[in-house]
This record gives sequence, C-alpha cells and structure tokens, in this order.
Amino acid sequence: MRDLKGLPKVYERFFLAGKTVVVTGGTGILGRLYCKRLVEAGAQVVIADLDEDKCARLAEEIIEETGGWAIGIPVDLSIEDSVIGWSKKVLDKCDYVDVLVNNAATKSPNFFAPLEDFPLSDWNHVVDVNITGMFLAIRELGPSMVRRGRGSIINVSSIYGIVGPDQRIYEGSWYEEMGGQINTPLVYSVTKGAVVAMTRYLATLWGSKGVRTNTLTPGGIFSGQNSVFCEKYSLKVPMGRMAQADEMVGALIFLASDASSYVNGQNIIVDGGWTAW
Repeated sequence: MRDLKGLPKVYERFFLAGKTVVVTGGTGILGRLYCKRLVEAGAQVVIADLDEDKCARLAEEIIEETGGWAIGIPVDLSIEDSVIGWSKKVLDKCDYVDVLVNNAATKSPNFFAPLEDFPLSDWNHVVDVNITGMFLAIRELGPSMVRRGRGSIINVSSIYGIVGPDQRIYEGSWYEEMGGQINTPLVYSVTKGAVVAMTRYLATLWGSKGVRTNTLTPGGIFSGQNSVFCEKYSLKVPMGRMAQADEMVGALIFLASDASSYVNGQNIIVDGGWTAW
C-alpha cells in the first residue's frame, strides 16, 4: 500500500486511505483487478462474489502482494435473503461503507442462443443478477451512506448498454473460455442499459444527501478473444485497438475518490473513442 510522502498535494484527493470499498463480482476478470488496485490506492476492500473460497483466496493474495487490507464476504445477488445477510456482515465487519462498486454481472447456460430461441429462464437469471442484484445491494448498503452524509456508488455498465452491438463483428469470432462462438445477447444490452438509468435516478434521489452515483462504462476489453474478433472490433475504435483491463482503473479510482466530489449522475465511458464516431 502506498502513502503520499513525497507526492504533490494534488494527488491527495485521489488517495483512498480510510475508505471502505465494496466490490461485487470481485473475483471476476475485472473485479479481481479492481480489488487489487483499490487496495493499492489505500482502500480497505470487501470482495463480494458467489464462491466463498475464491473470495478468501483473493483477499489473502492481495494482502500478501500489497500489505493492505482486504476481506472476502460471499453473496448470491440473485437471492434477496443472501444480499440482506451479506450486507449485515459487511457493516458488522467494517462499520461503514464509503464506496459501493456494483461490478457483478452474469451469464446464463444459453447466453449466446439466438434471440428467437433464447429461454425465458435464462433471461430471468441474467436480470436477477445484473439488475435486481444491483438494486438489492444498493437498497441494503446505500442507506448507511445516506445516514453518514457521504458515499460513492459506482455502477458498472457496458458500451452495449448505450449503443447497439455491430453484429458483423461476431462473424467468425471465437472465445474459447466462453465455449466458442460469441455474440452480445439482447438481455445483456437491456440490463446494462438499465444500469445507466438506475444511476441517474439515484443521483437525483441521494445527491443532496452527500451520496454520489455514477456509471463506469467500459468498451471492449481484451481477455482472450480470437484474432478475428479483435481485428473487427478494433476497426470500430478510433484508437485502433481493444482496451487492456488496467485501462479501466483510472476512471474507477477517480469515481471512488474525493477527486470526483462534484461528479454525480454521470456516465464515464472508457471506450477508446468508439462512441465518438
């Protein structure tokens, strides 16, 4: 964990020392990176995800690598009672929450099925986590921020929550870790669009109480997609490439820190310029 010795005073507002940050989806591809970087920035981090062992192992790994503070507290965001019990554990362990990063998102068994064959059970599963789970986390932890008169809620969306996917990108695209042929299903775009609407509502509801709510919207991040996908995607980006995961961290730290103390209800889009065309 770093301190501010020798750094210009301007960096103080970006430092997260003394802040407790909760990250849902904390053991995922982006989530685990977010947790580590937040600890490096001085925060105490609660890693929240389905698998208790994964949460605990990641916390131990982060503590060992950074010398900072992290703890794993598992939760199933699709089950109301689980979220209620989890939030109580978080507040019992940490006393308060300064920042809630709603990063969790899920895929269903038939996630890449064509629209005309997409099962309702899959639709409901994704909605339960991506929208309802986010609502439950906010409902259970947000009021504690309101009572303290300060806090930051960061809802993670996607570029496909604000623009429609270019279906041509997926012709010949392949992602081994996700079972082969990929696409962006309607349920993903719908739930990620709802995230942006939720942010705006909360920004106007709790802004006067000192609780800011903003959206972080990543563009396409390289994580093992095949060369066909990467090349086609990159042609849509003014910077000519996909993002690296670490390139989302600067915006995350900004929104979590006092450097963004007057930023509320905004959608910070980190997409290499895709939406500038």
